[in-house]
Amino acid sequence: MNAPTTAVMAPPPPKTLQEMRLPVVMMRDILLKTIFRMNLEMVSELSRAIALPIPVTQELVDMCRTQRLIEATGTQSADGANEMGYQLTDGGKARALDALAQSEYFGAMPVPLEVYKEQVARQSVRNMQITRNQLTGAMGHLVLPDDLLSNLGPAVSAGRSILMYGPPGNGKSSISNGIRDALGDQVYVPRAIEYSSQVITVYDPIVHTAVAQAEQDPTSLRRVTRFDARYVCCERPTVVTGGELSLDMLDLVYNPTARTYQAPLQLKSTGGIFIVDDLGRQKEPPQAIVNRWIVPLEESRDILAFQSGEKFEVPFDTLVIFSTNFHPNEIFDQAALRRIFFKIKIDGPNQANFLKIFSMVAKKRGMPLDEASLIHLLKNKYPTIDNIYANYQPIFLIDQMISVCEFEGIPYQMSPELIDRAWANMFVKDEHIVK
Repeated sequence: MNAPTTAVMAPPPPKTLQEMRLPVVMMRDILLKTIFRMNLEMVSELSRAIALPIPVTQELVDMCRTQRLIEATGTQSADGANEMGYQLTDGGKARALDALAQSEYFGAMPVPLEVYKEQVARQSVRNMQITRNQLTGAMGHLVLPDDLLSNLGPAVSAGRSILMYGPPGNGKSSISNGIRDALGDQVYVPRAIEYSSQVITVYDPIVHTAVAQAEQDPTSLRRVTRFDARYVCCERPTVVTGGELSLDMLDLVYNPTARTYQAPLQLKSTGGIFIVDDLGRQKEPPQAIVNRWIVPLEESRDILAFQSGEKFEVPFDTLVIFSTNFHPNEIFDQAALRRIFFKIKIDGPNQANFLKIFSMVAKKRGMPLDEASLIHLLKNKYPTIDNIYANYQPIFLIDQMISVCEFEGIPYQMSPELIDRAWANMFVKDEHIVK
């Protein structure tokens, strides 16, 4: 992984309940539900469960005691920390059950949407400055045309949308992954956000890769909080979708059982990359997919809606990469193309780069090169397809020859005959089949 290109400012932990900027009733109910569901007694345990500093957690506990929802147990923690235990009163249990009937969410306190917007601005993908060395390092395993990095670099640094197009099998997906690897630094992802007293879960272990934090000494008298624990420090996220992408995947997902919402894919990718691979293979036409992104791409904001129909704005801070095998003019009108900031054609390799790729793959696979076989491939086979080379072809041909060698029980080798057998499997003969 490359060195970070920017130092992202961590979200500071709240010092008081007032700094939380959340509805007091919501905070109280989440605390009561957490105690009820997790059977916790000590403030230190509650602090970890609701992801708040101990003084703020104690302030919340004291407020609930004043309302006769929590009472002290009169016992202290078993570890000798001189910590008082607490439990729900009968009224507290009734309130917890009533709150659970409205929403099953408990645990980490959500981050208000307006507060989250401030953090998004601090760690914006558009603050990234990718150097040529970082991009080259992330794509060092790829053989690319000389001018491709010159076109990709400014596009990635701008943090805007990119359309990569060209014939299939030439590494558009690999280049997208290389861009992801080049980003190289970290962002803070909220476990959940709050808007209009609704909870929207954001952190997703499938999408987000948490960065391990240094363990603190449990015997230390002073516990240092490095950042707001309601966030998870993660690598910049990457969401990859293909032919399965549908427009409803870009909407809030409501869980009727828990009565909470889950963030859509583009919100989970905030601060990172959203890759739409194989554009043109989805159920919806490409024009409809790009139309859904017009406002986000132009105004850096997205509009979501609750079950009630209430709409609200969330930040859109994502580098969107569209990748397609179709020519853009075939699938978009000019208005849609105007919304995509960078259009980069990914062509197949020339003969020299094809041979470089072939040699690299052969070495990696343990296949010895044979000059007569390569001459046969270049002089007799490629002219039949107008000498059109593609990045996937060396891997395909060499793996085919390896399969034959393993089946025949002979050492890995290359010959004109094996080239012919491998070539026959790379293309399907155009013929009419009588049914």
